[in-house]
Amino acid sequence: MHDEFSAQVDPRWLKLMSSAREWLAGPLGQLLLEQERVLIDEELKRHFGSYLIHYGPHPEAPANCGQLRHAVRIGPPLGDVDIVCEEGAWPLGEHAADVVLLQHGLDFSLAPHRLLREAALSVRPGGHLVVVGINPWSLWGMRHYLARDALRKARCFGPSRVGDWLSVLGFALEKRRFGCYRPPLSSPKWQQRLAWMEQGEAEPNCEQAAGAGFYLLSARKLMFGLRPVPQARKEPRGKLVPMPVAKISRRESSESNE
Repeated sequence: MHDEFSAQVDPRWLKLMSSAREWLAGPLGQLLLEQERVLIDEELKRHFGSYLIHYGPHPEAPANCGQLRHAVRIGPPLGDVDIVCEEGAWPLGEHAADVVLLQHGLDFSLAPHRLLREAALSVRPGGHLVVVGINPWSLWGMRHYLARDALRKARCFGPSRVGDWLSVLGFALEKRRFGCYRPPLSSPKWQQRLAWMEQGEAEPNCEQAAGAGFYLLSARKLMFGLRPVPQARKEPRGKLVPMPVAKISRRESSESNE
């Protein structure tokens, strides 16, 4: 079944997702995912409901889903996914999920606007869309211009830009967090030496966020089309009273015409 699906989808997308998965499995990708896991777990603890949808090149869904009962992994046929689909054609009903998590889905995408629209449609009104991406205003974002691996293919959209897209799609941005302040060094030895840089978070409203390697945006889907229930009028309405009209007889009218 996966082979039939692979023959029908864009081979460029499959290649992009495959290379991104390999990069995330390397030392730099593991460092990034390790720091992301902390913020994602904290974020999911405050949500509840039935379904969490996870999309992205990372092959594993979050281990701690909080009060969300089911975690469904969707994406390309490259490993352990529950539902195989393209990035712009999710086989989910509208308002199917309580939370949708895009973990580097926008970074490694051929059609990011279409992907974000599919994710937005899958969120129920009042539910949340969580986006994790590489912060372009950091050494990680700068490195992708010079890298020779899959990181060079990353789109690296800024958090403010993604926030604007979410607003257009009917979402209210509730939270913006940043993490992974260590520079993108492949050496595990240097990663351990620079672990002290992960002591705290930068100011959430700061676009650069002190060079944090990734950002996490949490946005709530607004409920449009709701109207307040009309309340019964307590005071009685006044009655219409006819205005007096002067009567003119035909005789007076004829005399005046003479």
